[in-house]
Amino acid sequence: MIVQRLSSTSFRDPAGFMFQEGGTLFRQVNTVYEPHYKHFEESGLCRELIDEHLLVGHEVVDAPRGDPQTVFKILKPERVDFISYPYEWSFSQYQDAALLTLQIQRKALARGMTLKDGSAYNIQFQNGRPILIDTLSFEIYEEGRPWVAYRQFCQHFLAPLALMSLTDHRLSQLCRTNLDGVPLDLAARLLPTGTMLRFGLLVHLHLHAMLQRSASKKEESPSKTKTKRISRNALLGLLDSLESAVKRLSRKPGGMGWADYYQNNTYTSLALEHKKSLVADYLEEARPSRVWDLGANVGDFSRVAAARGIPTVSFDIDPECVEANYLETKRRGEANLLPLILDLSNPSPASGWLGEERASIFDRTTPELTMALALVHHLVFTGNQPLENVVELFRRISPWLIIEFVPRDDPQAIRLLERLNGKHHDYDQALFESCFEQHFLIRRSTRISGSDRVLYLMSRRDESCPSG
Repeated sequence: MIVQRLSSTSFRDPAGFMFQEGGTLFRQVNTVYEPHYKHFEESGLCRELIDEHLLVGHEVVDAPRGDPQTVFKILKPERVDFISYPYEWSFSQYQDAALLTLQIQRKALARGMTLKDGSAYNIQFQNGRPILIDTLSFEIYEEGRPWVAYRQFCQHFLAPLALMSLTDHRLSQLCRTNLDGVPLDLAARLLPTGTMLRFGLLVHLHLHAMLQRSASKKEESPSKTKTKRISRNALLGLLDSLESAVKRLSRKPGGMGWADYYQNNTYTSLALEHKKSLVADYLEEARPSRVWDLGANVGDFSRVAAARGIPTVSFDIDPECVEANYLETKRRGEANLLPLILDLSNPSPASGWLGEERASIFDRTTPELTMALALVHHLVFTGNQPLENVVELFRRISPWLIIEFVPRDDPQAIRLLERLNGKHHDYDQALFESCFEQHFLIRRSTRISGSDRVLYLMSRRDESCPSG
């Protein structure tokens, strides 16, 4: 039997790999990992992490058999609704993912194990909280052995967080081009010199980077590195120091100014409530199982979908909006809402080995319905996209669409147009409808009370969309 490995998630790990059969996701545990997996289960660590919702759950299955030459066990993990990447997270999402990793490492040590990976890509957000998805990230702890994932943790978590906090949030995008984390020497050069006065950053970033450079110049062999010993207490002290360094970092303000969009008289209270009511009615008609909200701002309308039990990904280009959205998600304990950063003019691409290691944003789980509220005029005016391109974007994403038309004389449209000196693509309601009707059937259209904006429910013409 030939098993197709999913290289985007597991090809680097000799302990096992992910594969699909009949649309179901499985994880093969290889025989080389057998002693570690047995200890993982017998020590109680596996059950503890799953019960505390720190590790994605799984069941052991008999079939399929995977690769008979290397198989020890086959696991059927719980599916994560949407796979996200670190460069799509807000600061607090990133910080929570880092603290979760350190928490799991502490629990592993208490059970005689250690994390062999410190990758941010092993963390996903499920049910409103970060969770570890790599069941094979653990190995039996050897007394005196340093934490093998220390450098990776610093590159994947501490360096990006420090740059986001103390330099510029946009530097999180360095993770798009550095899949093994931000190089420590680069982070040290980009950070303000004053960060050398912070003990945690001095030790774990600046001095760590210097030691890496020194070792590289001396061409120090891996065998010499392995001879260095560290006691269990010293290892726990290292985790304390890393946790303190992460917690002391705070979000650096400075988004794009859209986080207070709904508080700046964009809508009257009557218009806002009418719009929410329309969105709820349209969702009832379409009955989607999954929703994307593009240009979601702080997620007010995403929550209309999420409150109905619909898994909803809430995208916005402004990190401040995504940060506010995530903090509100945490405050409310919302399980169906995932806020993420997304620039539609430059969306997360496929990357890594053969362009398959990390999937593009449009090649992951796709929605049945997309919401685009107060978005299209931004794409046309600021994004300089003709309406035909905008229609094609939505045609490719989902069969259902809730979309808002904002006229040119709307205060927010005027605000954008003032910067363009009349240089923009054609845009009016007649053209809007004619362009969308080439690929979509307009099922509903309603003017929002107290404004000239119109909210539409559309379904793609080449899909069989039940009326609900």
